[in-house]
Amino acid sequence: MIPQAAATPEAPYLTGLNAAQREAVEALDGPVLVLAGAGTGKTRVLTTRLAHLLSTSRAWPSQILAVTFTNKAAQEMKHRVSAALGGQPVEGWWLGTFHALAARMLRQHAGLVGLTSQYTIIDQDDQVRLIKQLMEADNVDTKKNPPKALAAAIGGWKDKGLLPAQVREAGELAGGKAIEYYKRYQDRLRTLNACDFGDLLLHVITILRDPANASIRDEYHRRFKYIMVDEYQDTNVAQYLWLRLLTSNANNICCVGDDDQSIYGWRGAEVENILRFEKDFPGAKVVRLEQNYRSTGNILAAAGGVIANNAGRLGKTLWSAGDAGDKVEVHALWDGEAEARWVAEKIESLKKEGIAFDGMAILVRAGFQMREFEDRFLKLGIPYRVIGGPRFYERAEIRDALAYLRIVAQPADDLALERIINTPKRGIGDTTVERLYAHARSKNISLNAAIIELLGTEEIRGKAFSALQNLMMDFAKWRGLVENTTHGELAHQILEDSGYIAMWQAEKTPDAQGRVENLRELVSAMAEFESLQGFLEHVSLVMENSESTTEPKVTLMTLHGSKGLEFTAVFLPGWEEGLFPSQRSMDENGNTGLEEERRLAYVGLTRARKRAFITHAGNRRIYGNWTAAIASRFVEELPDETIEVSSDMGLYGGGRSVHWDSSGAKPGGWGAQRSIPPVEPMPAMPVRVSKGGYTKGDRVFHEKFGMGTIIHADGQKLDVKFDNAGLKRVMDSFVKDV
Repeated sequence: MIPQAAATPEAPYLTGLNAAQREAVEALDGPVLVLAGAGTGKTRVLTTRLAHLLSTSRAWPSQILAVTFTNKAAQEMKHRVSAALGGQPVEGWWLGTFHALAARMLRQHAGLVGLTSQYTIIDQDDQVRLIKQLMEADNVDTKKNPPKALAAAIGGWKDKGLLPAQVREAGELAGGKAIEYYKRYQDRLRTLNACDFGDLLLHVITILRDPANASIRDEYHRRFKYIMVDEYQDTNVAQYLWLRLLTSNANNICCVGDDDQSIYGWRGAEVENILRFEKDFPGAKVVRLEQNYRSTGNILAAAGGVIANNAGRLGKTLWSAGDAGDKVEVHALWDGEAEARWVAEKIESLKKEGIAFDGMAILVRAGFQMREFEDRFLKLGIPYRVIGGPRFYERAEIRDALAYLRIVAQPADDLALERIINTPKRGIGDTTVERLYAHARSKNISLNAAIIELLGTEEIRGKAFSALQNLMMDFAKWRGLVENTTHGELAHQILEDSGYIAMWQAEKTPDAQGRVENLRELVSAMAEFESLQGFLEHVSLVMENSESTTEPKVTLMTLHGSKGLEFTAVFLPGWEEGLFPSQRSMDENGNTGLEEERRLAYVGLTRARKRAFITHAGNRRIYGNWTAAIASRFVEELPDETIEVSSDMGLYGGGRSVHWDSSGAKPGGWGAQRSIPPVEPMPAMPVRVSKGGYTKGDRVFHEKFGMGTIIHADGQKLDVKFDNAGLKRVMDSFVKDV
């Protein structure tokens, strides 16, 4: 039941709203865009506006379409509206995510796209399996043409609202037949009376676009007197088209969002949707929520100074009624290890000041950055949790790589061998593995020993025989390198020789690049340990570390995953060019990519309530190689009056500023806008690029062992007598000429 009394200025749910919030709540007629800055009470405005519509009898629940991005947000909104109306239940309205609401519509009109109302929704695994079946029916090599990559491409086309006939270019994906497979995939789904998640919106768009279904479109226009959309800056093309088709001139549409927090372009979000709202809806009212209830004045001013450099924004200035608070600390360090050490020490210091562990967060740009922090926290006993994914050593690709290393160190490790015996795919099927295990059990020997025995018989033949033989030869070769090769180099060679790195490099899925970065970070991590056995023992202890479900923990997560969260203190490490902003993002998307990276910096800073710490290193080991780094352009964009700059090395004054052009190009010169303590680069060695083809007597430099003289060269393998480290065998790709 809905209260019928007209709302008055004294209505309880209006109490406490600031002027801008109240304006957004009471602007019920016509198109309205609410630009809700970080921490400005967006959720309260949304729920109060819904309560106001119902309480003033402007609409029944069934006449309101309210769209959220998560089911959790939809449930929270429902409970808050009910509470605002004195606990009265609110039923019958159209409240939910884009996909949930589209599925509800599709059930009513499924016949118009060749389905029945009892259609099933398949998940991603089923989607990939179905595509694989279609490709295998054509004898397509699914190793060279991964079904996952085609599934990702099809999902991208659906996010753009494109049917197979509307896709114009697909390159060489799936052997140049991607569009044909997209059509056949859709036909197969209809035969199965099924659809995937992308179809939920695409099918409804197809129905509403068809002139023959004008009566259906008109019916929705009459039904929904009010349309409200949350997180409008994160909508993709299909979501935008769906909303536009459901909106007529008679609808009162209100979109709430923040163009400065649009950070999901990599998964299809179009910031242009919110930027062109006033063009799409002429005469629209724009309400800016700028009073921030989360962060201190200095944090807001620092974030505002960075985001002001973006050209593609509608513009707003966040402010706080509270005091300015502590300045944002910008700290320069020698390298990534020093960065992790400094952050850990600062966390312990903040804990003593009374800030709980669960009030602190480390927000990284790339997942591989987490490893050094995790290792440091484990050494110091600082409890932590990783949000948005498993801990570093628990990731599938890291477990696979560790399995290879475990077998090299201990051939009898059956669990490790079983994990990777057919990863990457080698043609060793389940039947072969069962036969190997049966032989191992009958002889009471390890799986490795069973393979060696059976290779000497006729029991295993064909492709499985060749694959197992090659695998055993590889393991023998790798074990032969243990004594005189650094374990980092050994891991690198194993990942290359086995084809494991190549497997992920061939994947075109969104997470494939991150997996490759994690594997390279694993190789980097190994350099800190004296031996392969020592490293594997360290990992075992890390994995054994129990995670209490009750004690407060420091949060470790990516910047992308932090949106919508807040913490008392936030650490933002790795603010260096190439890492943040991401060079890959700028290379692929130019200035558009740079502006999204800057929005990511804005999101990171505005997660902090009271304290914010930015760190950058002068040297960073990336993929096993030391790289000299310079501070991110975002550091340069922080207003002087909002930050406090320091360095671990006591280098003050005389700092250098980098001049950047708006396209995201590399620096074109040095300036003197502000002194940022520079971090001196690693001591330069007089080295040249490796020439290869080394001979006895050549002098070379190795990153870990230093200077040495080659005493024997066998192809790419070199026996080098190092001046300080003695005789070692290394690969020629790991040394440089001097």
